[in-house]
Amino acid sequence: MKATLIIIQNQADHEAAKALVGKLMQSNEAADRARMVAQARLIEAYERARWPRKAPPLPDLLTYLVEQHSLTRADLVPLLGTASRVSEIMSGKRELSMTMVKRLRERFHIPADLLISANGSVAA
Repeated sequence: MKATLIIIQNQADHEAAKALVGKLMQSNEAADRARMVAQARLIEAYERARWPRKAPPLPDLLTYLVEQHSLTRADLVPLLGTASRVSEIMSGKRELSMTMVKRLRERFHIPADLLISANGSVAA
């Protein structure tokens, strides 16, 4: 195949690049495989810039973690303090303290940046 890569600057380029990767996937030649990897990286870079991922709101994240670990809100009390504090955090009325972030990070093995609000604020 022709040894070119598509620089993605718009939606049409994006579609063409994805089609090229589809064609290159069918090849067994080493050069085509290398080209496919390079084109896939260009696609990924374009998609990350065009559609950046956003962390879910804290109450949604905590609800998901509670469900996935077969827990209840009461199970969050040792991590967050009191039942009323759990309720405030789950309703989005209160942010986490650094101590809470550390406890949740250790309990659920998730990055702290998922627990800190988008503006970087954490309750004192």
